[in-house]
Amino acid sequence: MTIKNTQNKAPGQVTSDDFPALQEFLRGYFHEDMMDDYGSVRGAVEQFCEDADAEQRRSVSNQWEAFRRRMKDQPLEAFNQALTEVLGSTYRFSSIDQAKKVTAIFVKNTQDD
Repeated sequence: MTIKNTQNKAPGQVTSDDFPALQEFLRGYFHEDMMDDYGSVRGAVEQFCEDADAEQRRSVSNQWEAFRRRMKDQPLEAFNQALTEVLGSTYRFSSIDQAKKVTAIFVKNTQDD
């Protein structure tokens, strides 16, 4: 799956059509029972990486990184708002550094794909 050409989007402007694989991941793993089901953000991402095939992992990882780049100059509140209101996550990050740790988990789990 590829990311649609979003070169003309303003920084911080996000639509669900831009990140379909990421939206599916967030709705499936970053839901209201995430902490009960996986124990942590790390647990949810690692479980996804275990459940998904190589193509799904790469697609979500690439879209996560594209989302982070799009939101890089935005405040944490805007980052969380895009995740929750546009992409369907129920989890709100407490810091941008916490979101960077998700990237590291994806990188670790896509290196051998």
